Amino acid sequence: MYALNLDIAQFLEHYWQKRPLLIKGGFKDFADPITPEELAGLAMEQEVESRLVTRFDGKWEAEHGPFESYDHLGEENWTILVQACNHWSNEVNELALPFRFIPGWRFDDVMVSYSTPGAGVGPHIDNYDVFITQGIGRRHWRVGEALPLREFAAHAALRHCEPFDAIIDAVLEPGDILYIPPGFPHEGYAIEPAMNYSVGFRAPNACDLLSSFADHLIDNELPTERYGDPDLKPRDRHGEIQPHELHRLRELMQQALDDEALLKEWFGVRITEAKHDMDVAPVEPEYSEEEVQNLLEQGELALKVTGLRSIWFTGDSQTCYIDGEAWNLPAADSAAISLLCDQDEISRDDLSELADQAGFISLLTRLVNRGYWFFD
Repeated sequence: MYALNLDIAQFLEHYWQKRPLLIKGGFKDFADPITPEELAGLAMEQEVESRLVTRFDGKWEAEHGPFESYDHLGEENWTILVQACNHWSNEVNELALPFRFIPGWRFDDVMVSYSTPGAGVGPHIDNYDVFITQGIGRRHWRVGEALPLREFAAHAALRHCEPFDAIIDAVLEPGDILYIPPGFPHEGYAIEPAMNYSVGFRAPNACDLLSSFADHLIDNELPTERYGDPDLKPRDRHGEIQPHELHRLRELMQQALDDEALLKEWFGVRITEAKHDMDVAPVEPEYSEEEVQNLLEQGELALKVTGLRSIWFTGDSQTCYIDGEAWNLPAADSAAISLLCDQDEISRDDLSELADQAGFISLLTRLVNRGYWFFD
């Protein structure tokens, strides 16, 4: 387990979503959870999302994996990036655990990169919060102020921004952490072969949310109220839309959003949908409820698959959302909901806290057979 050297309360008050911060020695005695060779091997797998970014002779190139070989690349100016590396490595997933003071629904993934000397992805602006931990090697980082900057495509798969003045200009060494909020331009270049670990947190915008909510209504054929104007008066100006009509249209859309049950159902499904593949495989032959109960009572741990998204809403301890689907317990049980959504392992001792142990075992068995939880 990595211990984060940070005053969390002070960080949230003064820096989170406000200012970038360099945390020297953020992880003391840091040890890389994955080797460059292992990362390169992951980037060769079909189900793993990866990129290769190069800058040879001043020309930027970017391509998506899987890759077959790296022998032709030489020793400088190229970077391998593996998205959602925590889905495929339990050790990489442990890097996200110290940041659990941030709500789980905001967590995106852990991206890992390996860069040769001189390599980076260029100056750019992200729309999410990120904590970048330096692994082996050293990397020179520059972070600018959140000002309007021109952005352009340096390559079809690579968006850059114009040059900026730095408010952070530092060389990161193993264990150093750089926090960058949305909107702050930044660039980093390896001084020597270097590994970097980016723990990212999503920040959906209103357009994406509204579009997703509308898709949910359509896909599930959910009824919504239709516009009506039984109080219509004769109109002299045929092309005019009057203020009360616009107000009624806004109310019509707002009614759907004001349906709290519908809003929770949509958001629970949307926010837990996996953006990247996970190492999930249904169990064959399936476990019985008795087998799951016996394994736990014998001291076996039930472990959650890394990358699995699971959330619940305050005030509802009977329904949780896992991997884009609603799952229901037979009865409300806050301890059971917390086990499924707040923790990564379930032990024999946890069962004693449950109000309805049999109902929990029944649901857990379904999740184990789906491949979401497993016994080591």
